[in-house]
Amino acid sequence: MDKLTIDDVTLQEKRVLTRVDFNVPLENGVVTDDTRIRAALPTMQKILKDNGKLILMSHFGRPKGKPEAKYSLAPVAKRLSELIGRPVKMAPDCLGGEIEALVNAMAPGEIVLLENVRFHPEEEKNDAEFSKKLAALGEVYVNDAFGAAHRAHASTHGVAKVLKDVAAAGYLMKAELSALGKLISEAPRPYVVILGGAKVSDKIDVIHNLITKISHLLIGGGMAYTFLKAQGHEVGNSLVEIEKLDIALNVMKVAEFSNPRKPVKLELPADHVIASSVEGTDAMPHKQVAIPAGKLAGDIGPKTIEHFRNLILQAKTILWNGPMGIFEKEAFATGTMKIAEAVAEATSKGAFSVVGGGDSVAALGRSGLTAKISHVSTGGGASLEFLGGKDLPGVEALTKAAKK
Repeated sequence: MDKLTIDDVTLQEKRVLTRVDFNVPLENGVVTDDTRIRAALPTMQKILKDNGKLILMSHFGRPKGKPEAKYSLAPVAKRLSELIGRPVKMAPDCLGGEIEALVNAMAPGEIVLLENVRFHPEEEKNDAEFSKKLAALGEVYVNDAFGAAHRAHASTHGVAKVLKDVAAAGYLMKAELSALGKLISEAPRPYVVILGGAKVSDKIDVIHNLITKISHLLIGGGMAYTFLKAQGHEVGNSLVEIEKLDIALNVMKVAEFSNPRKPVKLELPADHVIASSVEGTDAMPHKQVAIPAGKLAGDIGPKTIEHFRNLILQAKTILWNGPMGIFEKEAFATGTMKIAEAVAEATSKGAFSVVGGGDSVAALGRSGLTAKISHVSTGGGASLEFLGGKDLPGVEALTKAAKK
């Protein structure tokens, strides 16, 4: 990585303005999943250990540029305090005279969490004046919000441009770039990519960017039925992006001709679990590729699971993004859970594995196998854009490291 990291900058007694991704789920004012908070702990602990003054900023939800109580970060401050074992002062806003006084009065080792930056419309506009005011709160800028790095907003991009000599990547950002970077370089083969989820359109850039590097592309989830439909199979009431059929056909052709000596094997479901509705109350195995009229496919079937598993266990590099079916419903969860088990088993045998995407990560958590994966990405859309070959504004804005 050619960017400055948190280990390259002096933090002692400095006001360290740190962009984190605390966009976490809440229920009745309580954080229900603190994964993203925990992911940023190493960076926060480094700043505190080095006697820095930790000023945190994040977005939360979509408040449309004005304060809304339900989008306050106050519940996050409470959970962070419990996790980090120190008081966290919750600021009433993210800028203004009161906030400047608050951060200027900080002692080394103290923590302030600024209120939701999206309470100001200037944040998403990457407004230059707003960026300057935010930047004035810190002497050093650290970006540890990889999940927001694909957005050119004030807190992810504009501030880094203002503090351009001291804009560094935190540990989570560094880990994400390192792990995902391995997937787009010359990764060891066999290299298996497993893609699922609802839409082909969400993954098309990833497919095109990786297709010449990989050995097998395993496709499940709703997007598989766009491919099967493009091949001429009956898919019943299964989810299909009709307007993407040509794209699916093109992907299959690209896979076939990607490497004359070792063409990519594009694998689609050969059997399914079908039902009359997404509720799956009458779910049953279906051994044929074609889906009967009036039925929809909610998961990959036993034959496909076994075939996918065998390919995964032979892999040396694995990327998994997207569930194999409607895994939230017990009737359709087996395929996704079995894939999680296969990826974990392959990893234990020496494969390098990366799992990304909110649903895949959630399924992995349900399976209890998170710790058995090489890298679990918090990136969501940022991961897909990076793997799709796009530059991320939040990364590009960081200070270039001096050449050694």
